[in-house]
Amino acid sequence: MDIFNKQESNVKSYCNSFPVVFTSAKGCWLTTEGGERYIDFLAGAGSLNYGHNNAVLKKALMDYIDSDGITHGLDMHTEAKAAFLTALRNHILEPRQLDYKVQFTGPTGTNAVEAAMKLARKVTGRTNIVAFTNGFHGCTMGALTATGNQHHRGGAGMPLFGTTRLPYEGYADIDGLALFETMLNDNSSGLDKPAAVLLEVVQGEGGLNVASNEWLQKLRKLCTKHNILMIVDDIQAGCGRTGTFFSFEPSGIEPDMITLSKSIGGYGLPMAVVLLKPELDKWSPGEHNGTFRGNNHAFITATQAIESYWSNDEFENHIAARSKQVAKTIERTLKKLPSLFVQAKGRGMMQGIECKNGDIASAISDRCFEKGMVIETAGPNDEVVKFFCPLTISESELEQGLQIFEQAAVDIANKLTRKAS
Repeated sequence: MDIFNKQESNVKSYCNSFPVVFTSAKGCWLTTEGGERYIDFLAGAGSLNYGHNNAVLKKALMDYIDSDGITHGLDMHTEAKAAFLTALRNHILEPRQLDYKVQFTGPTGTNAVEAAMKLARKVTGRTNIVAFTNGFHGCTMGALTATGNQHHRGGAGMPLFGTTRLPYEGYADIDGLALFETMLNDNSSGLDKPAAVLLEVVQGEGGLNVASNEWLQKLRKLCTKHNILMIVDDIQAGCGRTGTFFSFEPSGIEPDMITLSKSIGGYGLPMAVVLLKPELDKWSPGEHNGTFRGNNHAFITATQAIESYWSNDEFENHIAARSKQVAKTIERTLKKLPSLFVQAKGRGMMQGIECKNGDIASAISDRCFEKGMVIETAGPNDEVVKFFCPLTISESELEQGLQIFEQAAVDIANKLTRKAS
């Protein structure tokens, strides 16, 4: 541990909550150098939807490496890229009757967001972008302007501008879309007509707030009426995390652009894309560039993930069953320990439980770690315990993790009772 403390920057964060050295991982399990096993309810913050070292994805990757396949190719044509584009078209886009072109950006989600924002401004000739309260879109300067979290915004070191913040659905009981519509129709509202709106259908870091189908449909109509582009940030909520491949599918809307990263690479390998309507593809060659926008290893595992898990509805059915399993535990815990908890949050395998305050959530997370589980918190005050295990987790493994959470919650409730008395 000494090398980390001496050499690594103070900016590190997850390791502060989980101060052990991990050496291997498989499925939903992490193993330390001392041989201790932890069940993983963090899953790389959504980068490991298919689990650690997924055997099917690993074999495809190892076979490709063994054949001396292209590792890095900038944006040149490769067989690996062609295979990914074909799988995406055949198994994801066409079955959903979606027509998008694909832009490969730098390998991180925030770079995909940057590209989408830039393209929206280029296409419309407008500069303002509407983002929503509690949204999180990344920590590079452009994406950071759309991020609500003050802790992250404070790291910018300069004023952030170019966005207008509106209330997300359910925020302080304010009808944000009614306000948006009124401002759009009022020449004296002070709202510069936006190039785009940028939103998460389920806000991951913001506390697992869920936009209803009705809210999304109303927003889509507003954007269409006023010629404003709609960008859905599906970096954390996509790739099956909410139950369907895209988080917005149940609403029936079609965004103008979609950003994907995290689990789009399948294996945890860095990869990010922007899906954009063909008529929006106004880029000049190399106008949004990046050396690592051709991670062919990620193309291989991304293709294998799509072909293995999204060629039929078996995986979606598995996610639905595990989602119900999580929801039942949350409902039971809410009834059992009303002194600790407020409400259930999220959707699909992106669920959580809101605690009365951040201290309780943190104490539960710490206790879970002591009992052999890695689980984190979310929300403006870190008040939501966030269940984020790999989607491939088995029923019995998920039950093990849920039991650890329930017992940890009981332990904290008992501790607080003793302290009060």
